[in-house]
This record gives sequence, C-alpha cells and structure tokens, in this order.
Amino acid sequence: MKFDTKVIRAGIEADPTTGAIVPPIYQTATYVLDEVGKMKGYDYTRSANPTRQVLENNLAALEGGKHGTCFSSGMAAVDSVLKMLSSGDHVVCSDDVYGGVSRLFNDLLINYGLEFTYVNSSNSDEVENAIQQNTKLIWIETPTNPLLKVTDLDAVGKIANQHNIMYGVDATFSTPALLRPLEFGADIVMHSTTKYLSGHNQIIGGAIVTNDKKINDQMEFVQKTIGAVPSPFDCWLTLSGIKTLSIRMERHCVNGIAVAEFLENHPKVKSVSYPGLKSHPGYSIAKKQMLGFSGMISMELEGGIPAGISLMNNVKLCSLAESLGSVETMITHPATMTHADVPKEDRMARGLTDGLVRLSVGIEDKDDIVEDLDQALNS
Repeated sequence: MKFDTKVIRAGIEADPTTGAIVPPIYQTATYVLDEVGKMKGYDYTRSANPTRQVLENNLAALEGGKHGTCFSSGMAAVDSVLKMLSSGDHVVCSDDVYGGVSRLFNDLLINYGLEFTYVNSSNSDEVENAIQQNTKLIWIETPTNPLLKVTDLDAVGKIANQHNIMYGVDATFSTPALLRPLEFGADIVMHSTTKYLSGHNQIIGGAIVTNDKKINDQMEFVQKTIGAVPSPFDCWLTLSGIKTLSIRMERHCVNGIAVAEFLENHPKVKSVSYPGLKSHPGYSIAKKQMLGFSGMISMELEGGIPAGISLMNNVKLCSLAESLGSVETMITHPATMTHADVPKEDRMARGLTDGLVRLSVGIEDKDDIVEDLDQALNS
C-alpha cells in the first residue's frame, strides 16, 4: 500500500456494527463487562479506546512502524519518553529545540536527576563527542524549531547503534509524508499531532511510534499510569485531518519554497533559513533524506527587532499565532512566544536572536501570502 493510500485507509475499517465508513467516536469513560474478568478488549478509556486505537494504528502505518501510542499533547509524548530513564541518566539533545522541550528538560527533569548536553546535531561529530558512559538517549529535532537545522539521521543512527543508545527523533516539521526516521535507524519517532498531522488548528495531541515492542510496552504503561491521553473526539478529528495530509503537504512544500525564495531576494530581509534553499547549510542532507521541505521558514530582518515587530504587526493575511503546521499561514516571534521561557543568554548562544521571525506557510494561494508579506515588509 502506497503512502497516499495509507493516510486514508491504513488501520481503518468500516464499523462492524453499522458499516459506517468513518470510525465512530467512542465518547465513553468506561465499558460494561460481560462478566467478572471478561471484556471486549476495553475496560476504561484512560487505558484504551477504540477511536484512539484506530488513530494509533494509522500513525504507526504511516511511519512504517509496528506500534503507535497517542498522548494529550506533543509535550506529554516527549515527557513519556523521558520517563523511561532513571536518575543519573544522561541525554544528548539537539541544541535548537522547541522551547517547551527546553523548559521540560532544564526546569523540571533536572530536578529528578537527569542530565542533558546540548549539541549542534547537524554536526554528527558533536553528537558522538557528547556521549558519556551514562548516556541513555539521543534526542534529535529535524528540521529544528525554530532555526531549521537539519540533522543527518543516518549518521546519528549509526552512532546510537554503535553505543547501544536509544535514539529518538521529533519529526513534527516533516511529518511521515516527507520523512520517516525509523528508516534511518531511529528507535522512536515523536510528533505533535497538533501541527501538520491534524492540520486545522482544532486539537492538541502527540504521538510516539516505534518498532520496538519493549519501548511500546513502556509507552502504553506510562500512557495508562499518567493518563495524559487525548479525548476520543480529538482522535477522531486527527484522523479526519490525516486523510488530506499528502495533498496538504504538497501545497505546504510548493508554497514554502515560493515564499522562501521571495524572502531571500527581498532587500529588507537579512537572512532566510529554509531547508529547500540551496543556500541552506543542510540542503544536501535534507534533499537526501526528505521527500519535500515542508512549510517552515525562519528569517532575520534588516533593522532587527523593531523591523520584526513592525512586520508581525502589519501582516493582514498571515496570523500572529503561537502554533504551526496548519492550513492557515501563521507568523511567530520565538523570543517572546514559543521560546519565551528559554533564558536570553541561552537563546543567543544557540543563534535564536530577539529579531528572529518564524513563518509557518499555509496552503492559501502562494501569491496572496507573498503579497501580504511584501506589503508588511514595505510598511
């Protein structure tokens, strides 16, 4: 079954009771047992739910994985992975990660004895040099949020395998339509299903996909024990969004390169980071391992912070909003929004300046997006 068919069909059967072509929303907290110790596979929705199960099966199929586990948010999914570790364990992590991940690692999990080293993961030598005797996890974002750094997943996978270290990849920006990290040696793939997978700014969710039954058993245990699960309705909405994932990602990619090229040639734009531009340092790696370059762009403007604020306050079509990966084009100021909790000195050291602007290019007509950015830049 080809990918474009999987997004619509994989793991989805007609409802056996009614024949409904769309999976029902099993909006229930609990289930009636036939007798003591005998059930139909479900006893409590925190443990399992038929609608959630369909989504988990579908996501696993899209990644080419065997097991999927869904959570109430992308951050709940990341946290659940880290709950497989113990006090004293060490994690090597991409230096340019989503601010919520930095907050989780630096402000919360260090209090439980976990240790973190941040590296420029686009340089695989830095990843290997950061490994310690107690390193138990390599955590990679590619492309990263918000600087769009690209990691050679195959190279890092070989490092993880050589040192027998668990290897996790956050591929939210790419989606399985463009990148499937399990094919490059990853043990775990994480997605914020809030973003491109659901695609319509309707829900908050997260997911873990793996081929490793032991990891999946641990994810299911954490899911049940912590209870950070998505509602059946949110799972149903995500399934509905996934059906158009392939065609949406095609448009995101077409619009992304068009907007990136426009911005790169605009006199008021100082620099642009987009993996699909030949000027991007990770272009060759992105071209090798991705099927497209998605719709995420970051840029610095001539004029610094005042220019960035002016741009964001003067867009009309683009929405000034925190999230990404939806059908609507959204513009964000990471320093005051997505990465506001990252200390300024840490942000600056990573290259995440106060003047950085992040753009999530939607699926509107690309000419309308360009026209809106042009008028805002000229303002």
